[in-house]
Amino acid sequence: MGIFSRLKTLVSSNVNDMISKAEKPEKMLNQLLMDMSEQLIESKKAVAQAIADEKKLEREAQNQRALSQDWERKAMLAVQAGKDDLAKEALLRKQEHDKAYGEYKKQWEAQHASVEKLKESLRELQNKIEEAQRKKNLLIARAKRAEAQQKIQSTMSSIAGNKTAFDAFDRMAAKVDQMEAQAEAVVELEDYTSNASLDKRFAELEDSTHSADTMLLELKEKMKALPDKT
Repeated sequence: MGIFSRLKTLVSSNVNDMISKAEKPEKMLNQLLMDMSEQLIESKKAVAQAIADEKKLEREAQNQRALSQDWERKAMLAVQAGKDDLAKEALLRKQEHDKAYGEYKKQWEAQHASVEKLKESLRELQNKIEEAQRKKNLLIARAKRAEAQQKIQSTMSSIAGNKTAFDAFDRMAAKVDQMEAQAEAVVELEDYTSNASLDKRFAELEDSTHSADTMLLELKEKMKALPDKT
């Protein structure tokens, strides 16, 4: 099971390294999938080697069993030939191969159990990698959306926090309002001055006309009061 522990260590190391370097999620996910795929290939090779070792142990166990059966057959032939000493030698050989068969069989069974666990772990690992590949695009889309929201929020915070620029803009707007009001006041004053001058001229004219009439009347009254010299 060591190959899968190495894979877990490798993936954890890569994740921590990428996060500490603040890598973009898309780049990080692609790299993680690449690492997992490469390690999956290595794991398959290791499992294949374990299976080959199992097959080798199985063949050796079967070979020892066949040799045991062959020496047993030879012992029977010796007994039939009346050669008990030779039969005993054959049986001792058979015993050696029986013992070797038992040992190989035990190792083969243990290896077989380990291989089955490795196969199951390999299937789980491959399923997880396939699931990660399916989720990758969704995770990248979510990451990009989150990044866009952060940029928008940062921009809004920057605008809201830039009070100096807004204050200057408001002061300039007030100044423009004041300039417009002053311009309107000048025009209004000029109109008022022009109208006042015209009114004054007519008033003076009326005053002068009124004075002449009065003086004429006064002259006539004065002349009426004079003695008639005719």
